[in-house]
Amino acid sequence: MAGRRNGTITKFILLGFSEFPKLTVVLFSIFLGIYLMPVSWNVGLITLIRMDSHLHTPMYFFLSNLSVLDICYVSTIAPRMLSDFFKKQKFISFMECTIQYFFSRLGLTECCLLAATAYEHYAAICNPLLSTAIMSPTLCVKMVAGSWITGFFGSLIQLCVLLQLHFCGPNVINHFFGDLLQLLILSCSDTFFFQVITSVITVIFGLTSVLVIMISYGYIIATILKITSAEGRSKAFNTCGSHLTAVTLFFGSGIFVYMYPNSGDSLNQNKLASVLYTVIIPMLNALIYSLRNKEIKDALNRWKKRIFS
Repeated sequence: MAGRRNGTITKFILLGFSEFPKLTVVLFSIFLGIYLMPVSWNVGLITLIRMDSHLHTPMYFFLSNLSVLDICYVSTIAPRMLSDFFKKQKFISFMECTIQYFFSRLGLTECCLLAATAYEHYAAICNPLLSTAIMSPTLCVKMVAGSWITGFFGSLIQLCVLLQLHFCGPNVINHFFGDLLQLLILSCSDTFFFQVITSVITVIFGLTSVLVIMISYGYIIATILKITSAEGRSKAFNTCGSHLTAVTLFFGSGIFVYMYPNSGDSLNQNKLASVLYTVIIPMLNALIYSLRNKEIKDALNRWKKRIFS
């Protein structure tokens, strides 16, 4: 049988958005625009940060790495989803599923980077006179490198266990990519060990990051309440507002997707939630970090003056 090797299924059928056949062109156009927007916006943001010396600070160093992560997220899922819109039969190999899973698990890296950014905000607001010494270029590089390396190895451990699973049938995935939860349901292997490993790693990364973020913001809020000037408070809140919004979107969407029941009508709701965290949130992050940021706006104005003067 096609899609089998040594009795094990190696290809799966993706249903995608087949329940909306009359909306294929409309959905393709919408998702193409949603895909191009975060990619172009994040590339522009990274370029602006590299070009403008006023943005060569720890905060924007972390932000540029978060932008790279968002490009990885959306480019792992969206191009394949877009190409499948006009295919009658949508096949995906198990290896493609594992590659998509590996890159989606770079969320572990994002956990670390969000925690590092929270610590940077703590240093900038609670210790403004020492923040430059605390967040030295060497420390920033180590924190970013550590985030990428730990996230990579955390994902690699899960990938190695995932590759041990076997699939005997059926081979239909009601999703637009190789969704892990449905792969586990379709597997004829015992998935308990994989689920334990995944849960342990996710909890370690998630709880550690949330703890660092909460402690950092506990000190930040205490410091802000001591600021007497309205302008000083407003500036501090503006510094943290974008980061807190991104943290809420990241953890909120992840909790919703992976704790929601995976049966019946909830499969379609899970699919829509997956669109949220694989495509929509990368788009929102770029807008959140740039449009609400005065320093980014000032950098854009400086760039425009150089171009048109």
